[in-house]
Amino acid sequence: MEIELLKKENTPENVIAHCKAVCKKAMKIAANFDDVNEDLIRKGALLHDIGRSKTHGITHAIEGVKIAKKYGYSQDVLNIIERHIGAGITESEALKLGLPEKSYVPETLEEKIVAHADNLISGSDEVDIDFVIKKWKRNAEISDENIERLIKLDDELIKAFEE
Repeated sequence: MEIELLKKENTPENVIAHCKAVCKKAMKIAANFDDVNEDLIRKGALLHDIGRSKTHGITHAIEGVKIAKKYGYSQDVLNIIERHIGAGITESEALKLGLPEKSYVPETLEEKIVAHADNLISGSDEVDIDFVIKKWKRNAEISDENIERLIKLDDELIKAFEE
């Protein structure tokens, strides 16, 4: 159903491929946790970039929420879409980026899993945390605070389960 919705909203094919890859990665991460809502993660991962059917800018998360809301998705799914950008955006960072003043930092385990799965997919290819850190360091808009949040997410969701 979510793939059909992405197509209905004229989401570019490369974005749909990315969403599928993020979903696959998110489900891999979710497998490490007993008390996680996999259906919510699947829906959120597949729809996290639906706003890219309208814009590829930072506001794609807000546009995505509007679209998913129109189709009756639950607040839990809307939160995943809204909070998936990077490792989250604080209220003060949101203001600097021209977003409505609020926190976009993932709060629930499901939100964190989708946000981090998105970080670990470049296009539709899986990448590691070092690749993401190098990429983010080249972007002037991404602060050291963002990178610290990224590493914290990786520690919580990935490193904690490595042997």
